[in-house]
Amino acid sequence: MPDEVSVDEASRRYEITADGEVAGFVTYRDNGAVRTLLHTEVDPAYEGRGLGSRLIQAALDDVRERGLGLRPVCPFVRAFLDKRPEYAELVPEAERSRFGLEPSGGSAGNSA
Repeated sequence: MPDEVSVDEASRRYEITADGEVAGFVTYRDNGAVRTLLHTEVDPAYEGRGLGSRLIQAALDDVRERGLGLRPVCPFVRAFLDKRPEYAELVPEAERSRFGLEPSGGSAGNSA
């Protein structure tokens, strides 16, 4: 069974399942048109499978699809943005320096 990410709006969290079980989640809070990602957990039994990164990427894709802004309060989400700067544009420009992101949007010369 493939890993799947879903939104549990009642619990205000994104969940990733593995082997039919909830293997991890990231909680969120909405404030107007901005979604704050608060805390990420992955069950230790599933560590090392990349589930946390897949979970965060799916959450950020959902934020983008909904046209929301992002506040990456969770340190795991913040670290993900360091590796995937194309998502930094989701953070309102006026708040990017608060999260250690470039205030003017990401660098066009990203070479990896």
